[in-house]
Amino acid sequence: MKYVSISEAAAQLGIPESTIRYYEKKGLLPQMERDEAGRRIFSEDRIAFLKIIIYLKNTHMPISSIRQYVDWMLEGDSTTELRLKMFQEHKQAVLAEIALMTESLQGIDKKIARYTNYLSK
Repeated sequence: MKYVSISEAAAQLGIPESTIRYYEKKGLLPQMERDEAGRRIFSEDRIAFLKIIIYLKNTHMPISSIRQYVDWMLEGDSTTELRLKMFQEHKQAVLAEIALMTESLQGIDKKIARYTNYLSK
C-alpha cells in the first residue's frame, strides 16, 4: 500500500496541513497511521475519507455532526441507515442554502446592473 506524508496529502486536497491536524484533534481522523518516526501518513483510503470530511465541511456541516458521522463509521454496518439519513438531511440543507444564495446573487446582479446603467449615462 502506498502512503503519502501530511504535506503531500494537504497538497492533493488543496488544504493546509494545519487543517488536517485540526481535524485529527477534533476526532475526525481516528486511528491515524504513523510512520516509524511518528509522522502522520495517509493511504489512498484515508485520503478518500478525508475528502468526504472536506465535502461535509465545505457544505457547512458542523464539526460535531461530522464527528457523529465518523463515530457511526467506526461502529460499522449497523449505523448505515443513520448515516444515510444524515446525508439525506444534509443534502436538503445544502439545496436550501444554494437556493438562498441563488436568490441573493440575483439581487446582487440587479444592483450591479442598476449601477452599471447609471454610470453609463
